[in-house]
Amino acid sequence: MTGFGRAEGVVKDRKVTVEVRSLNSKQLDLLLKLPGAIKEHEATLRQLVGERVVRGKAEVFISSEGLHASKRTSFDTELIRAYHEELKAVRAAVAPEATTDLFAHVLRMPDVANTTTDRFSEEEWEATRALVESALKTYDAFRISEGDRLRTELAARVDRIGDKLQEAEGMDVGRAERTREKLHAKLAELQAKVDQDRFEQELIFYLEKMDITEEKVRLRSHCTYFHETMGHDEPQGRKLGFIAQEMGREINTLGSKANDAAVQQVVVMMKDELEKVKEQVLNVL
Repeated sequence: MTGFGRAEGVVKDRKVTVEVRSLNSKQLDLLLKLPGAIKEHEATLRQLVGERVVRGKAEVFISSEGLHASKRTSFDTELIRAYHEELKAVRAAVAPEATTDLFAHVLRMPDVANTTTDRFSEEEWEATRALVESALKTYDAFRISEGDRLRTELAARVDRIGDKLQEAEGMDVGRAERTREKLHAKLAELQAKVDQDRFEQELIFYLEKMDITEEKVRLRSHCTYFHETMGHDEPQGRKLGFIAQEMGREINTLGSKANDAAVQQVVVMMKDELEKVKEQVLNVL
């Protein structure tokens, strides 16, 4: 499910910014981008965010920016002096006339410079964690708003499927009798002689295969169950997906058994609504 949350604040002498964002995905795919100062807390953050995001391709960005200039690099003066003396001795022994800038070479030698990495104190980490919690609250509010919109849209589309089902039920009235009349008319046109009892037996068998009563009942039941499931507080995205699949099966069977052009047109419209339902259900936790 899509979502976005942001929080920022001052932690000691740093400006810390936290952003949480997610896109649709069947499973949780969590990426953390953290400053080196809190890398040791990555596992804690991963658990904290994973419990709240649950599903989706999620990214958490935490940046730390110093408010005041500070010295981050130190040089080993003694090691630099030793490297420089040794290189001068090598030049004197090998190529006295060489004019290479030895000092520039020395500064590129291993271990002459050390960049200090600040670690967050426990107090600073707790303040940063609070900012993560704040960003997650904003993220949750975003998703709740998005969820309300999705609930309204899904309910409307499922209701339209129910309306189309009612329309198909109206068309189904008298369909068996119309089929009987068509078959009688066709036999009369062909001037075929048939055993009336055998004809009635075959007709009953044929009409039973065309009967869509069970499909109508099950589809209406699925629509009701879909509405009920949306009313639950806990995540229901997967269950709604399963219900939509069952709705699709009943709609397909109804269309194939109806053998009626008008009913099949209504079935096509129900399929169109159901495809939009399936697309939006992917956004539901």
